[in-house]
Amino acid sequence: MGTAPLEGNGVSLSFFASLLRTKRCQPMSHFLFFACALLFVTSARGTTNTTVFVVVGAAGEAEYGSNFVHQTDLWKKACAQAQCSTGVLGLGGNSATNDLDRLKQELEREPKDGPGQLWIVLIGHGTFDGKEARFNLRGPDVSATDLAAWLKPFHRPLAVINTASSSGPFLAKLSGTNRVIITATRSGYEQYYTRLGEHLAEAIGDLKADLDKDGEVSLLEAFLTASREANEFYKVEGRLATEHALLDDNGDGLGTPADWFRGLRASKTPKSGLAADGLLASQFHLIPSDQERKLDVEQRAQRDALERAVLLHREKKGQLPEAEYYAELEKLLVELAKFYAGTSSNFSATQP
Repeated sequence: MGTAPLEGNGVSLSFFASLLRTKRCQPMSHFLFFACALLFVTSARGTTNTTVFVVVGAAGEAEYGSNFVHQTDLWKKACAQAQCSTGVLGLGGNSATNDLDRLKQELEREPKDGPGQLWIVLIGHGTFDGKEARFNLRGPDVSATDLAAWLKPFHRPLAVINTASSSGPFLAKLSGTNRVIITATRSGYEQYYTRLGEHLAEAIGDLKADLDKDGEVSLLEAFLTASREANEFYKVEGRLATEHALLDDNGDGLGTPADWFRGLRASKTPKSGLAADGLLASQFHLIPSDQERKLDVEQRAQRDALERAVLLHREKKGQLPEAEYYAELEKLLVELAKFYAGTSSNFSATQP
């Protein structure tokens, strides 16, 4: 899943899972003992039944248009590997096309509930008039307010990735429970062309962005990789950075920049008092590993909920007496171990 280490043990949940699929269990603290009892159980993420909508905005200039097509091709390639449902809006047709109505219609047709993830990727330009941010489409533009209203009925896991300039205000408008929101800018006033989109399109299908080496690239890992590469562009070119990407997945609408992360864990506590951003994004994977495909979408949702419970409890370490903290952590890890035991027949043993 790509999580930060558990305190006092220096192991991540992905490493915890690796204990379950090998014979290399070593003596550890009491709350990991139960994991060692379950040999040959492979941690895997299930086939996600993911739907991806790639929305390509009005290019304006041919140079931008070719770049947008390139980004779209990268997303299509990744979606083909993922074997997920894919729709592309904004290419082909003529300039008179009203993509605003088409986007609304597509979202109205989508299921609003269930465990299957819905990804919406916006590739193009944006504008901001001081009050409302918009994404430029062929025909009327879509505003952050429009998109927020259309997405209000959705309760399924949702990722909205707005790689356009002036995209920052979309974050606060779209933020909510069970949602990952990424914007290329931190405000509507960052109005220059952004580089995040191309790097993100490359990272989502490239295992070089698999920072925790679990065989999959999470949306969090793609965001961190793309943000680093976009920042590197400005350094190499000797330019002042005109984009500062944000990720929000805790529902507070504030967002966290990539440089707040240490590894895959945000190092700063949100002002809202909620859990740090990054937890949900670390559970969004577009291209599943071979083992991931062996769990169905319901099993994956169950497993992810158990892992989230462990990580959310970890945030309480400084707030609870030590004995109480570890006793509850042990209960949560036992439940996670039971899940792995119940699904172990789906997998072959991984040899050490």
